[in-house]
Amino acid sequence: MYMPLIHNLRDFLEILQREQQLLIIDTPVDPHLEIAEIHRRVIARGGPALLFSNVRGSSFPVVTNLFGSKHRLELAFGSRPLDFVHNLVALLESMMPPSWDTLRQAYPLIGQGLRIGLKNTRHAPVLECSQHPARLTELPLLTSWHSDGGAFVTLPLVYTEHPKDNRHNLGMYRIQRYDDQTTGVHWQIHKGGGYHYHEAEKLGQALPMTLFIGGPPALMLAAIAPLPEDIPELMLASLLQGTKLSMAPDPLGGHRLVAEAEFAVKGIVPPGVRRPEGPFGDHYGYNSLQHEYPVFQTTHLYHRKKAIYPATVVGRPRQEDYFIGDFLQDLLSPLFPLVMKGVRQLKTFGETGFHCLAAARVANRYPREAFAAGLRILGEGQLSLTKFLIITDGEIDVADFATLWTHVLERIQWDQDLFVFANVSQDTLDYTGPSVNKGSKAMLMGLGREKQRDLPRQFSGSLPRDCTRPLPFLPGTLVVEGCPYEQNPELADQITKHRDLVGWPVIVLVDSTDGATASMQEF
Repeated sequence: MYMPLIHNLRDFLEILQREQQLLIIDTPVDPHLEIAEIHRRVIARGGPALLFSNVRGSSFPVVTNLFGSKHRLELAFGSRPLDFVHNLVALLESMMPPSWDTLRQAYPLIGQGLRIGLKNTRHAPVLECSQHPARLTELPLLTSWHSDGGAFVTLPLVYTEHPKDNRHNLGMYRIQRYDDQTTGVHWQIHKGGGYHYHEAEKLGQALPMTLFIGGPPALMLAAIAPLPEDIPELMLASLLQGTKLSMAPDPLGGHRLVAEAEFAVKGIVPPGVRRPEGPFGDHYGYNSLQHEYPVFQTTHLYHRKKAIYPATVVGRPRQEDYFIGDFLQDLLSPLFPLVMKGVRQLKTFGETGFHCLAAARVANRYPREAFAAGLRILGEGQLSLTKFLIITDGEIDVADFATLWTHVLERIQWDQDLFVFANVSQDTLDYTGPSVNKGSKAMLMGLGREKQRDLPRQFSGSLPRDCTRPLPFLPGTLVVEGCPYEQNPELADQITKHRDLVGWPVIVLVDSTDGATASMQEF
């Protein structure tokens, strides 16, 4: 199917409208809580993208749910970038030793590769209007939850350059508006923009920063993609777009501008300055708390004529970021075996917020090679933020969690296949540890062809006191409803010793059996 090139947000909205994937809402709506609630109800029903044309307190319309379905992602990008990556990997695997045949196979990819990159342009729609100084309160930033600490840019495209070598980073780090000229920047310690600021702060320098909002759909996805630190996000944006990304100089100097962005906010992040940022209802489904973060001091703002403000709403999965994450996994997963030898398949589960749970199928050619492969995964870029990693060498699809879990439980040897790593660096959004960025993670392995046990599938017998409503949900996995921890702190220990439960490899203690087993996603 022919896929037209999409150079900006307007191109994409035209396609969505033509495909009846865009609902235009002319009724006045409020960016404080109301837009977010409408968005949540629509995405829960598998509904379309939403263009709010009459936003209280702002002259700019708001569009949300741009990528909230697999179909809309296909409309945005088609199969072109996925085909390119698959063909590139296949070529690299076949080029050793090189031959004329393999070199001839490279010609089409070389042609596509020449279309990847940046190009300068004198025509930059983003420069059509300007504000000196910036007036951020005119932008329709969303407040998504009652507990949020303020209004946030929820699709921020934060551009910085390394203070020493000018390597760039484009990341999606949430932005909390304080007033017309200042915002908080939620730079996490494990992310590229945070590295740039750390280096600038060591030098006693302010870090120049450009906040883009809107633009080509490819730009938005490139900012989210978990790329290795040295791979430039703007190149990925060009690959996704299918053509070179247009850049224009800022008349006032500094970073070049993405020509087709809807908004570009310029400024600096000074060293040593912090302000409270948050709380914010994040993609794990609970609040990330208020902490001290760097401050973005704006100098000026550019925007297109009749600019459109894109936003998203995050919360308990599945939300819009679930579909984006799955698309990026499909795009990048063929590269994993190239950069992580021995890893044959890797899946992070969007139902858990991606970082919480991952699974891998690996080679286990010598005893415990799988363990080394697991450590390799936990040491790779943003995969290092994984909370729980499941490893197998079985010929199964690890993306099928029910099959994976059953296969692993049939083979795990608990005394040697479960590893807990304490006192390690963790995701800033992980609040299960003793303090921010500190905590633990685990790796579970189920290896070999031979099963170690047959798994129970039905429960009969008694339960400990304070336990009710046992329900086998998956083979070998029993869900049990229990009393609050304060009422019986020893309940978990009592369960492990109860005679009628010793045959179950995994027992999940919950406060609602019905809620925990309503679906695989709820589990």
